[in-house]
Amino acid sequence: MAQASGVHVSTVSRTFSAPHLVNPETRTRVLAAAEDLGYRPNRAARALTTGRTHNLGLIVADIANPFFSHLIKGAQAHARTRDYHVFVADTDEDPSVEEELIQTLAKQVDGVLLCSPRLSNRVIEKLHEDVPFVVVNRRMKGMSNVLMDVGSGAREAIAHLVSLGHRRIALLAGPAGSWTSKEITEAARSVPGIDLTVLGPNSPTEHGGLALARPVASSGVTGVLAYNDLMAIGLVEGLTSLGVDVPGHVSVVGIDDIVAGRVSRPKLTTVAMPAEAAGRTAVDLLLQLVGAPVTPALATLATNLIIRDSTGPVRDALRGDP
Repeated sequence: MAQASGVHVSTVSRTFSAPHLVNPETRTRVLAAAEDLGYRPNRAARALTTGRTHNLGLIVADIANPFFSHLIKGAQAHARTRDYHVFVADTDEDPSVEEELIQTLAKQVDGVLLCSPRLSNRVIEKLHEDVPFVVVNRRMKGMSNVLMDVGSGAREAIAHLVSLGHRRIALLAGPAGSWTSKEITEAARSVPGIDLTVLGPNSPTEHGGLALARPVASSGVTGVLAYNDLMAIGLVEGLTSLGVDVPGHVSVVGIDDIVAGRVSRPKLTTVAMPAEAAGRTAVDLLLQLVGAPVTPALATLATNLIIRDSTGPVRDALRGDP
């Protein structure tokens, strides 16, 4: 293959073991020669030689949540450029399942991307002794973290509601144990001049938002910030069924910017989370850890508010049960 592609044998080896170290044009030539010759690297043999599987684990809280699909796509696509494959596992928001999956994957992968974990810090620190981690959407001392600046996004969302005249605002919190929900709550409580009602913890699903429609409608609030877009969409559905107009009576803001929020009616005002970028960044940080201990790194990615149709000026505040 070296002769066919016109490079040294060591360059062929690097193309398959560390492709990021090979000039893109050279890498393309080597891969084309490999394709012509029908060559496929034996990953099992390579693992015996190098001690690396060239596999990564990616554990998410709920694979059905579209937010995680963007993160998975970003991580998988970026890992492929580094000649790594990604095993994806779903905990269904269950900490015990999360712990079991980490223990299982630790034997089969070079490192684990742990996204929005529900385990306690103490358990994560213990599991980290067995396999390199990068934790996404939770700040963990002694580990590499990728954070999306959701606190800043939440403050921007509430400032938007305030600019429209809303002062009585509800926050629909996420699941118990969620670092993201804690950050959103602390950020919302830091905004002066509002009467904030926190409802939760809640299931971070459309059903969770739907179940909160009556409490929101009877609370007298005129603005709502939801933990994520799924809850916001469920809330809008529930309010509409109760005869509560969005945004005529109640303005609603979500967090994530999933596709469903862009096509729902009204189109959802939301805080866009850089999920794909977080997946790519997490892979980069994890591969820095694989094979060589390095100082843990922290990457914080910016969020931004996208204003659509589900928010508007204060008009009619509801009072009492609808």
